[in-house]
This record gives sequence, structure tokens and C-alpha cells, in this order.
Amino acid sequence: MAYALEIDGLTKRFGNKTVVDAISFTVDEGEVFGFLGPNGSGKTTTIRVVLDILKPDAGEIRLLGGLTARQAMPRVGYLPEERGLLRKEKVSNILRYLGRLRGLSKSEALDRGLELLHRVGLYEHRDKKVEGLSRGMTQLVQFVVTLIHRPDLIILDEPFAGLDPINVQLMKEMLAIEQARGATVIFSTHVLSDVEEMCERVALIADGQMILFGDLAEIKRSRGANSVVVEAPSHPSGLPGARRHAGRGGKVEYRLSDGLSPEMILSAYSSAGIVLSRFEQELPSLNDIFIEEVSNARNHI
Repeated sequence: MAYALEIDGLTKRFGNKTVVDAISFTVDEGEVFGFLGPNGSGKTTTIRVVLDILKPDAGEIRLLGGLTARQAMPRVGYLPEERGLLRKEKVSNILRYLGRLRGLSKSEALDRGLELLHRVGLYEHRDKKVEGLSRGMTQLVQFVVTLIHRPDLIILDEPFAGLDPINVQLMKEMLAIEQARGATVIFSTHVLSDVEEMCERVALIADGQMILFGDLAEIKRSRGANSVVVEAPSHPSGLPGARRHAGRGGKVEYRLSDGLSPEMILSAYSSAGIVLSRFEQELPSLNDIFIEEVSNARNHI
């Protein structure tokens, strides 16, 4: 298996504080991979070490089949969480300048940049200064810069923050196109529904330590069902863990905790003479898993 990224025992300290503690994981070539963690978990520090912005205190990092970070950088596109473009410059000039920094000729940089501006709906703003763009537009320009040199590895830190739903969907569609041409995408986000939609595999860190890594579907299955969804014309009272959804009668979700089992739920409906139209056990969401794993990790510190 060829890896787009291999991290083996990565440790990073700032003074006496260990912010990344001997973490290891791999990202396969051509996948969309979710790198998750709460605020202050060490995600951004890890990304900066991968990009050779920071130096590790221990561990090894290999990119794109075994290259060092420095060797791989011309083939990497990075969208940082802290956006930063020259506000007094025109968009077209920024595309030309940053494209040149990524190894393109002036004409290549402008041609590719304008093509991408078309795709994000900003072509008509190509001669505007950055300071005249909205926050969302500025973010899309930075996304264009990230893709301008057709990188083999795309690393995105909170890419959808501040975007409206239409532009979020646009970015997702463009990332799907990048994946289809063979690029690998690693993204860090707090919007876990986006991870469930886009990623097959994830890594979760908390307080600098790896607490979860692997195939998302397998992770969910390994935990078993944590809720039962029932649809019926009415519902018995007295069952714990009920969360009623909108609508009269309709759907109720029961959390399987505090001794509540699927058998107990069925028995309660049967005793009340209520006929069910749906009874389905559901696997935990990534949000459920995230909260549980991070809470457990913090309780063991």
C-alpha cells in the first residue's frame, strides 16, 4: 500500500509542554481523510510539523511514497485555518504571484487560477482587490490558490468555516474532482457531519494523544447500536432516554443507556397495545463517538 502520509511516533514540545505525544497514523493515497480533535488537541501543530513549518522533537514523517516534507512540498497544497492574502492586491495578481511560488510559469498560474475562479463563481471579481471581497469570497480565493498547482496532497484546516451552505457544497464537489484525478485530501474540521459524508477513515486526537484511528464504518460497528428509532401512532410514557422528533405521534428515538434495552422498548409498546410501523437499532454517530472518546481521554489525564 502506498501512503500519501506516514506519521510514526511524532512528538512535539513547546518548552516543558508536550502538545503532540508520540502519535502514529497513515493516510492512503487517493483517499479523503478526516483528522479530528477538540480545540487545543494538537491538530494544527501536527499539520504544521507535517508541512515542515515546525520541527518535530521525535518521530518520523514521510509524504507521497517516502519523501521528506521538504522534498514533497512542491506537490502539496495547504489551506491554513488562519487565512491570509495581501488585501491591497488584485485577485489576478495574487494568483499569478502565488502560482509562481508553486513552480508555475506566469501564464500557467494565471490560466489555472482563472479557470478555478470560474469554477467557484468568482471570475468576474478577478480584477478586484482582496479588501473589496467578502469573507467567504476571500476564503474561496485562498482555496483556489491551494489547488492552483494541482497538488497530489491537499491539506485543509477548517476549510468550511465561515462559508454559506452553497459554497460549502461547491468546495466539496471540487474536492471530489481532485480526488477523482488521484489527489489525497486530509482535512481537519469541527463539523463532524462533513466528515461522515466525505471520509472513510479518520484519526482523532485529544490532548496531543491518538485516541482513535481507522475505518469509520468499522469504528461505528465495533461500538454497536446506541439508540433505537421507533415510529408509531402513539408512544408509551415512562421509558427513559426518549427524544421525540417533530410531528404528532410519529418518530421517537430512545438512547440505549441506564439499563434500557431494545427488548424493554418492544415490551412497553406491546403492553400498551401500540402497533409499530418502524423499529430500528441505529449505530452511534461520529458526534456521539467524538464526545465519548474525548470525555474518556480527559477523565484519564
